[in-house]
Amino acid sequence: MRTRVKICCIASVEEAALAVSAGADAIGLVGPMPSGPGMIAGDMLRRIAAWTPPPVASFLLTTAVDAPGIIEHVRLSGTDTVQLVDLSTPEVCQAVRAALPGVRVVQVLHVQGPEAVAQAQAFAPFVHALLLDSGNPRADVPTFGGTGKIHDWSVSRRIVEAVDVPVFLAGGLRPGNVQTAIRTVRPFGIDVCSGLRVEGALCPTRLAAFMAEVRAADQDAG
Repeated sequence: MRTRVKICCIASVEEAALAVSAGADAIGLVGPMPSGPGMIAGDMLRRIAAWTPPPVASFLLTTAVDAPGIIEHVRLSGTDTVQLVDLSTPEVCQAVRAALPGVRVVQVLHVQGPEAVAQAQAFAPFVHALLLDSGNPRADVPTFGGTGKIHDWSVSRRIVEAVDVPVFLAGGLRPGNVQTAIRTVRPFGIDVCSGLRVEGALCPTRLAAFMAEVRAADQDAG
């Protein structure tokens, strides 16, 4: 199986083009957040989403948790996928899918312990994919991604084995550890932001090294 790669925190069409030329399967576009890297204005987000060439997917990262707010944000952004970075509900995910049949819904779970396995099982029937990250939505200043922190990959592996939908792995991935992450978790895809950036900008050298390590892990699994 080929591990899909999502490059997140894309800030410009130029960064999107760099990610796509390196072989990215998806790009992540960050809407308003209380903290973390990569936030871009709505007009830039729409511009990048409109530029993104098929079959590369464009993910909108939104903090909205109610169906009307999520639906409105997606419609304004023009992306083909919505990534719910805060915990919604299975009912909300179902409502978004009904209202936006052409849009894929991805629920983020911030893995803070083994209880994430039951959360994943509860959401899986209502989403197109899950994404496992290392934020803390209930902190005084909530964090929803881009933390550079690794969570317990053994829990992530349990989630991959427990659900029937694709699972993306995020949180602290970078050149130097992504091969181990893929071998340990065996996710459908991986998601990276801060691990490929130097002074806030997407680094071509780190990006190339990261992609080479992903493909090496895939060859090992093959």
